[in-house]
Amino acid sequence: MAVRSRGVWRRLLLLLLLAGSAASPAEEGGGRREAGGGEHGEEAARPHHDSSYGTFASEFYDLRYLSEEGYPFPTAPPVDPFAKIRVDDCGKTKGCFRYGKPGCNAETCDYFLSYRRIGADVEFELSADTDGWVAVGFSSDKKMGGDDVMACVHDDNGRVRIQHFYNVGQWAKEIQRNPARDEEGVFENNRVTCRFKRPVYVPREETIVDLHLSWYYLFAWGPAIQGSITRHDIDSPPVSERVVSIYKYEDIFMPSAAYQTFSSPFCLLLIVALTFYLLMGTP
Repeated sequence: MAVRSRGVWRRLLLLLLLAGSAASPAEEGGGRREAGGGEHGEEAARPHHDSSYGTFASEFYDLRYLSEEGYPFPTAPPVDPFAKIRVDDCGKTKGCFRYGKPGCNAETCDYFLSYRRIGADVEFELSADTDGWVAVGFSSDKKMGGDDVMACVHDDNGRVRIQHFYNVGQWAKEIQRNPARDEEGVFENNRVTCRFKRPVYVPREETIVDLHLSWYYLFAWGPAIQGSITRHDIDSPPVSERVVSIYKYEDIFMPSAAYQTFSSPFCLLLIVALTFYLLMGTP
């Protein structure tokens, strides 16, 4: 029985070896055909490559052209546009100064400024017919020199930045300590317009005034070179007639030089005289 069992196991082992040797040539042959450059081998390999490339190309094409229409790529959140300055609130919920043509507004005046209290801050809005800068100065008198100045400057990159200056005589020195916050500005239609806040109360500082006190307001605007302010447009910029209190809202209009001529007493008297002369005629 033991001899017979050993014979059976030998035959089974022999059959397994023969089966393995018979399968190996077929697999090797198949491997040689695929690796060898035969037509069947190239065709067998090519469909997979073509299919992968086609899928990649189609996906790239779809994503490229779909993104031009705004999807599927995520886009940055839109930037809130600059809210236009409201002049209907002038003299009611905010104080305003207008310089230019009678009846002008924040988009047509030569110079425009508004102010209003918001909590512990004062919000200022400035606009001027210039491509450079627009500013307001807080002064103890009506002359330049020793003044706290806030300016909105249009730089070469198209941005409008709020800067802090201190008037030393007839020129402005930029001060790094800037009390402005919540800044925003825009340059449109050849106008520099901005909006910012600054605290009512500040620590005692030579270059920064406390706005709870009353000051004369100096109004100025002019060109800028590479984001740096230059001399103001007019030789004698307008100044508030009296000190300004942030706790009192007024709507004050100041005619520009072109309209001041006709409002002077001498010109009015001359107009009356000419009218009388024309009506009476000559003898």
